[in-house]
Amino acid sequence: MSTQRPQAGDGSAPLLNLLATVGGPAPERADAARNRRKILDAAARIVAEQGPEAVTMNQVAHASGIGVGTVYRRFGDVAQLLWALLDDRERQFQEAYLSGPPPLGPGAPAAERLDAFLEALVDRVVEQREILLAAQSAAPSARYTSGAYLALHAHLTLLIGQARPDTNGGLLAHLLLAPFSPSLVHHLSAEQHATGAELKAGIRQLLSLRNPPA
Repeated sequence: MSTQRPQAGDGSAPLLNLLATVGGPAPERADAARNRRKILDAAARIVAEQGPEAVTMNQVAHASGIGVGTVYRRFGDVAQLLWALLDDRERQFQEAYLSGPPPLGPGAPAAERLDAFLEALVDRVVEQREILLAAQSAAPSARYTSGAYLALHAHLTLLIGQARPDTNGGLLAHLLLAPFSPSLVHHLSAEQHATGAELKAGIRQLLSLRNPPA
């Protein structure tokens, strides 16, 4: 697969074309946007507390304080609601690393941004692992051609190119993203009981293996 290499700088302009995962949200009235936010936040709480299998339209309506008819009209069914939730969280993450405060966003040295990006990615994949795992199980190879993965890969390629211009940034970006496979993160978190802090420490240790302490 060929991915266009980002330009120098903070990378915002070339990466914006990769942001869409299931299509950009249409313009909304202020009240409709508030309702959408309440529904998605309620669904996120249910997923975090009970898992995606516990999400029902009635439960989301109750938790959000929005009428169940409105929830159905906005999202159609549970599957569409979960995909919208995944897309919403992906957009928030992309906004954070493209234009948020440093070190995750622009303004910090590339090496610091790289560390912050990988740590934030641990948090995101752990938080969304159940939904990401369901998506991966449905279409395993789609992970590598999705807009979300392409955006992550392009941003990581940019940071690697800035920090280590002597390396193959595109290849290293794929290899650095490999440990974030939803199935592996789910196995480590749910079955091996590894915490987010342990996963972050493991990533740091993995990256420093070639330079062991004296």
